[in-house]
Formats: sequence, structure tokens, C-alpha cells
Amino acid sequence: MTFDDYAMTTDDASTFLPTSPPASSSAATRPARPTPPSHSAPPTPGRARTGGDDDRPVTSEGGVGVVLGRGGEPVAMTGPGRPTLGARLMGLAVADLADHDRLYGAVPWRGPGGSLLYELRASGLTGRGGASFPTWRKLATVLESARRGAVGPPVVIANAAESEPESAKDVTLLLRAPHLVLDGLQLAAEAVGAGEAVVYVKAGPGAQAMHRALSQRHATGRDRCPTRVHQAPATYLAGEASALAAAVAGGPARPHAHWLPLAERGIGGRPTLVDNVETLAHLATIARWGAGWFRGVGTVDDPGTLLVTVTGAVRVPGVVEVPFGGTLGELLALAGGASGPVGALRIGGYGGTWLPASAQAEGVFSRAGLAAWDASPGAGIVTVLPAHACGLSQTARIVAELAGQSAGQCGPCVTGLPRLAEATAAMARPGSPVGHTVVSAYTHDLGGTDSPGRASQPRPGSVSGRENPAAAASRALALAALVAGRGACHHPDGVARLVRSALRTFAADIRAHADGYCRGSAPA
Repeated sequence: MTFDDYAMTTDDASTFLPTSPPASSSAATRPARPTPPSHSAPPTPGRARTGGDDDRPVTSEGGVGVVLGRGGEPVAMTGPGRPTLGARLMGLAVADLADHDRLYGAVPWRGPGGSLLYELRASGLTGRGGASFPTWRKLATVLESARRGAVGPPVVIANAAESEPESAKDVTLLLRAPHLVLDGLQLAAEAVGAGEAVVYVKAGPGAQAMHRALSQRHATGRDRCPTRVHQAPATYLAGEASALAAAVAGGPARPHAHWLPLAERGIGGRPTLVDNVETLAHLATIARWGAGWFRGVGTVDDPGTLLVTVTGAVRVPGVVEVPFGGTLGELLALAGGASGPVGALRIGGYGGTWLPASAQAEGVFSRAGLAAWDASPGAGIVTVLPAHACGLSQTARIVAELAGQSAGQCGPCVTGLPRLAEATAAMARPGSPVGHTVVSAYTHDLGGTDSPGRASQPRPGSVSGRENPAAAASRALALAALVAGRGACHHPDGVARLVRSALRTFAADIRAHADGYCRGSAPA
């Protein structure tokens, strides 16, 4: 979550919204194709509702839409020969403008002001870039700032930087449904009265798809707001909102502290709306078929679907589209299931959270369902760690990479993250079996014995001058507490969260390392 998301925490921006749906949002004004699915009842809290056209449950085997990357090429898989309700974005995804118009109809222009905002607020759409912030409120803040007399018309930006190394959902969406994203960008620009729209995307297939799509749209005079592509650098922090704004303004893509959110004062002092490309694609469908249709799947608190990159030890890694509220096990089944025994899951990418293997059955993929593990769906990344792999070594590798991605602008990043990387590296090396007393709240139970029948064999334990892994774990916990919440941006927070979750999930592994051997990450 960026500073912008924390700053916009009041309902002040809703004062100008209509109290009832404007006439322009009626179903009669929306395109008739494809036919919006109907639902007889709202979804229930906590669990997904993914009914078919006749409201019968849809199984993960036969119904939910999936897009899987094979050999670098995304492949649409949407059940038995037809799009399904679980595939809101990918079930009818097409890259050509003419095909897009045949399926979706013309852009459902809603006019400036509160018409679209009302629909978005009723829909419950939240950002798909990681922060899960209410989409309507971002637009409302931009619109209100513009009405108060900003220095210029707002700027709207579609964020496809996709800086999480394990994520592929944004580029998949740009390749499969570029015009759905651009429809959403144009509708958001119209709603807030923007004078400029920007697609912020890394060089590569996604950028090429955007250039092709914009050329098609320019040839037909389709768009009302001038739109350009800005190349994002391939750095971890390039997608952070303030770094993005700095890059689009012509500077380096580095986060910076700012007291006002970008939605109030962004590029050149103008109100600036930054939304993930998946968010904008959902916005385009809501503008066509309304809030009730969007809420037909998902949960009450997390309606709709989410694109999720499933990677690691699964049979068919790739991108799946799922309604909120299913279990993690059901999600993994859409990627072919685990390729072997599972040691742990990581939710949310490099700055995410490790969960125990038992979360496959217990974990519900929604904000409420993951809160018990201090996790959230985030930007939609699920990584499966095989039981034979060492979760501590994986954590040390990631923390070292994230420490190297610092913007170098504040103490927690410049000093804290390298020290945290050193501590996690020491924790990941099997060390001396002598003197591993631990005072950590997460590792105080490490004195127990391993489960009988463990196949792992002890490694030589005593290494002169090497910090004991258990002591390193205590040091890592203390350092995580020092860097969290103190950075100029939220980069240190994600690193600290990852380390804390590793201490919880791999407590038995720390004990094994302290005894001089590695047991992998197999559940005890």
C-alpha cells in the first residue's frame, strides 16, 4: 500500500456523489453483448460464489476460466468450450479491436462526474495492484481536487509496471485484452475530466501490445482523451505510485515522500489517478453491466474476480482468474495442482507472506480469509515451495535481492535492509549445534525434537566464527521491527513482513539449522 492509499481514508470525497443511480447508469444504456450473467442471490460472506448460467455450482475442473502461460505464450482455457462466470476478463478476451467491439460493443461513455463513481462504489471494486484500495474513492478524490481549482486538468495512468518478479498477470492481460484495459482508462479519464492518459509499462510484449492497440484505436478515432505509452524501468520500485509519477514527469523512477496524495497533487501539481491495468479492465466491465453483475461472484467484502499468477512447484505455472473466496487448494488445482509434496506457500510475491502447507485446505483467498496469517491477496501471486526446498534459503535470497533494490534515500533501506539480509543469510546456513538459546516470540519453541522418521540427515554442524542460525533469527526479528513503518516508502515494510512470516512458518527449520542440518521445509 502506498502513502496515497493511507492518506485517502475519509469519505469527504463522496459528498458530491449522487444518492441514487443516475439515469445514465441504467441497463438500457449498456451494450447488449455479451449477455450479462444473471444471479438469483448475492454471494455469501467468506466464500466464493461461481454459479453457471443456471446458477449451478461450477467446479474448478470444468468451469472457472484460466489463462495459462506455456512456453511464454498465454493460452486461454475457459472450461468446456465456452466462457464461464469465473472468467470475467479472460473468458471473452480478444486482442483485435474489431473483435473486441463485436463482443463488448462501443465504449459505454458515462459523462464526467459522479455517474461512473456511483456504480464503482456500489460494485465494491478495489485496486488489483496490491493495496486493495476502493477504486471509486481514488476517482472521487481526483475529481474533487480538480473541482477545487487544480493547476491543470488531471492525469490518469494505467500502471502495468508489474515490478514483482514472479508476477505475469498484467502482461497476460495486456496481450489478451488490451482494449478492455484501454476502455477502462478512457472511462476513468472521462469521469475525472483528465487532459492526458498514460500507459506505464515495461519494454517487451506488453508494451508492444499497447502500441498496437492504440494504433488501432487512433485509426478509428475511438478515444476522447489523448493517450501515450511511457516505458517503465525494470526495477522493483518502479511501480510504486510516487516513483511512477516521477518517471512519467521525466525524472528517475524513485519513490519520494509527499504529504498530499497524488490524487490531490501529482504530476506537475495536477491531480493524478494511478490505477493498475487489471483494475481498469474491471472498471470497463462494470460500466457496461453494472455493480450487481460484478457482485455476482466473489464474496460480500471482496466481490468479483482476481487474476493470480501461480508459480513454483505446480504442474502448469501461469495466470488464473478466480473469484475471491475459494480456498488456496482450489486455486492451485486450476494450475494443475502441486507437482509434489508442498512445504509452504508464499502469498503476494517478494514482499508477501509465507504460509504453512496446511493453508491449502484452510486458507480462503480473500482479505478476510488470509488476515489470520497477516497476509492478503495483494497483487495476486501465489508461489508454491516444494517440501524438499529450504524456505529459509529462499527467504535469504529474496531479502538480499530486495535490499539491492533500495532507492537509497532513507536509513531503513540504506542501512537496515542490508543488515536484515545478513541476518537472514546467517539464519539460512546450518551452523553450530552449540548455544542456540532463542528469545524470539516466533522461535521460542524451537527446543523441541524433530518428528520421528525424518528423512533428512544431519550435516556437519560446527563452523568456526559463524553466527548460530537461532541467534540470527532473533536478530532478524529485531531488525524487521526496526525497519518496518520507518521508510520513505513501503519497501522496507514488505521485506519485514516476509521475514516475520518466515520466522513463523519455518520455526522448525530454524531449529534444525541451529542443530547443524537442513530438513527442507516439509511440514513437521
